[in-house]
Amino acid sequence: MVGTLPNLRILVLTSNQFYGTIRDLHSVYQHFRSLQIVDLSSNHFSGDLHSEWFENFKSMMNISSDAGQILEHSTNATRTSVYQDSVTITFKDGALSVTKIQTSFKVIDLSNNSFEGSIPGSVGRLVSLHGLNMSHNNFTGQIPSQLGNLTRLESMDLSCNSLSGEIPQEFTSITSLSWLNLSHNNLTGTIPQGNQFLTFPSSSFGGNAGLCGIQLSKQCENPGPDSTTLSTLALEPNTLWQDRLDAIILFLFAGLGFGVGFALAIIFRSFYHIEGWLCMHMY
Repeated sequence: MVGTLPNLRILVLTSNQFYGTIRDLHSVYQHFRSLQIVDLSSNHFSGDLHSEWFENFKSMMNISSDAGQILEHSTNATRTSVYQDSVTITFKDGALSVTKIQTSFKVIDLSNNSFEGSIPGSVGRLVSLHGLNMSHNNFTGQIPSQLGNLTRLESMDLSCNSLSGEIPQEFTSITSLSWLNLSHNNLTGTIPQGNQFLTFPSSSFGGNAGLCGIQLSKQCENPGPDSTTLSTLALEPNTLWQDRLDAIILFLFAGLGFGVGFALAIIFRSFYHIEGWLCMHMY
């Protein structure tokens, strides 16, 4: 059926009982080029996501200049009409019902399935994307830094997965991002502090025991010195005092030697004078 819709713009299959993987859609990849809304949420899809699947969303890779235009479809060779079917999608953690869809509006929702593996970095090529929801799946690995290229993104939800590693610093470049949820993963490190990140609440990052930052009221501790450094630091005071003590002793001995030598010189000189006097008066 998809093969008969070469200009398919909207694919909404949410809340059904569909199951299986989507990696076997190689034969229909070319028909995804015009898609601007993809909603496969709340099904039973599984398996990993092949990077090629996203690389064929060509309409999401171009920053269009047709903002304000309404999406239309052709009913026959001579007639076109505006989409009138209401489309309800999850956007910024709320249900958004859209009747007249702007051609510039691009959203992907794969939430509430059983997808696994890593999130493909090719998602970062969809630079005109406004919403990305991959929450409540089984994604693992690090969040790809390429997602920082989605400079038009307004809503991103990667919560309730098993993602690990640090939050990419590149995310601070997504200044249009007004809603973010990375909660309930295995993320670690310091939460980025630049730009709009300071406006996100603690709920955006909760459920990640290894995260720290102002948003969580959990200060990041500076890594302490290792055992070798600690041993060196422990020995430094003793070594310093030993060096000082050696210098003091050396100075004392030098001073004492000079004093003794000076005193002996005086004694010998005096003895020489006395011996001379005795010689003069006794002979």
